Amino acid sequence: MLHRLLLHSCILLLSLPFPLSSPPLLAAGAGAGAFLHPNSTYHPYAHPDPESVVREVQRQVESSRRRALLDAKNKDLASPSCLTGNPIDDCWRCFGDWRSDRQRLADCGLGFGRGTLGGKGGPIYVVTDPSDPDPVNPAPGTLRYGAIQEGPLWIVFAGDMTIHLNQELLVNSFKTIDGRGANVHIAGGACITLQYVSHVILHNLHIHHCVPTGDANVRSSPTHYGWRTRSDGDGVSIYSGRNLWVDHCSLSYCTDGLIDAIMGSTAITISNNYFSHHNEVMLLGHSDDYLPDSGMQVTIAFNHFGEALVQRMPRCRHGYFHVVNNDYTQWEMYAIGGSANPTINSQGNRYVAPSDPNAKEVTKRVDTDEKDWAGWNWRTEGDIMVNGAFFVPSGEGLEAMYAKAESVDPKPAAIIDQLTMNAGVLCGPRKRERGYCTTVTTVGKESNRLSGGSALSRQPFLRVNCILVVVESRRRLFAVLDVVSTWRFMKYMEGILGL
Repeated sequence: MLHRLLLHSCILLLSLPFPLSSPPLLAAGAGAGAFLHPNSTYHPYAHPDPESVVREVQRQVESSRRRALLDAKNKDLASPSCLTGNPIDDCWRCFGDWRSDRQRLADCGLGFGRGTLGGKGGPIYVVTDPSDPDPVNPAPGTLRYGAIQEGPLWIVFAGDMTIHLNQELLVNSFKTIDGRGANVHIAGGACITLQYVSHVILHNLHIHHCVPTGDANVRSSPTHYGWRTRSDGDGVSIYSGRNLWVDHCSLSYCTDGLIDAIMGSTAITISNNYFSHHNEVMLLGHSDDYLPDSGMQVTIAFNHFGEALVQRMPRCRHGYFHVVNNDYTQWEMYAIGGSANPTINSQGNRYVAPSDPNAKEVTKRVDTDEKDWAGWNWRTEGDIMVNGAFFVPSGEGLEAMYAKAESVDPKPAAIIDQLTMNAGVLCGPRKRERGYCTTVTTVGKESNRLSGGSALSRQPFLRVNCILVVVESRRRLFAVLDVVSTWRFMKYMEGILGL
């Protein structure tokens, strides 16, 4: 009798309407097991109080700046301070030899992606082979072989290399791809995909000339490979991921976006990067009607949006986006855009408008009437507008909503040079000093950058440890820290450079 009941129960279960495909699963690679329903705004990994994250970012910047100033006052120009006021860089660059403690980087994040662990606690994996002949059966020593492994892994590179990926690099959870100490280009083929994964750090990589690939099998873990449809050609594609951090990368010349995050991705920090030569730079949010993106939370900090950019820096849907202490030196259409009622908190950025009188506005509400966007919370605070740039704020009760965030002022945009001077890849083919190379940020029309983010300056410059001072002329001097008085410092620089 019992076996008959069990048989009937099995028949009943098999007759139920099971879906043919699974709903979006956030961070399946990390075993999160949290489903995101496409008609729900609930997000299990969204921070319940994003304003507290904003306050913490500002506290970290202020604390780092004060330490830098205090340290500088206790030193002289012959032995300058390494500290710059950038809390991420000061955390790992100025405390011992970073090469012997690479994983300290994982403790240096800030913003919504601050808790990203990457490969912390795992072994070091060294990429020795730049080839990618078989995306299903990658060989040991290749980047793909390390990226798909289970468990924490800290991936580094044996030397300078250019990696041409034949198919998307599907990075597994708990991985750090750390390009410090080498000049690493991922270019000319497929690029990086973070799909259903968590705790991934991408650091110090040139990512450029990415193209669509697909219609092929690609391995995503040691035990699984599957068919991939045609990709978009993004530099970094984030799909239903969380706890992700992209830091000190140089991105340019991709087919679609340089960084795109969609389908309920959250807890992301994009920091210290150099973006150039691209149309649609950054998309954050899948579509206006995909409600789980309401839980998307992204910090965009200390980046340099450089030459030949057009729009989407970023373009946001739903969610909360903290845009803080970035340098926007060029756009052709607009800098920050959005639809579907995103919250945009712009603090302490510098916006330099193009010469086109019709493109001076920093912001753009995409395909939305003013009566619909008037209540969206778009805030500008402490931003510097240059060459006629202007930011159109909106939202009812802005002062009340941001009152807590204002308890610690955003860093004045006047020190943007200091916070973003090393944006982009730090290392080049010739490693100087501690094994990393500092990207030179120049001011003026004569400066030039390579597509990978390196800088070539026709102006004289002086590099002093981690502090870089660029001189455009006798009368125009950009100093990083208030080490000595302006008069003494100018006399010192004139003597050194023979001006």
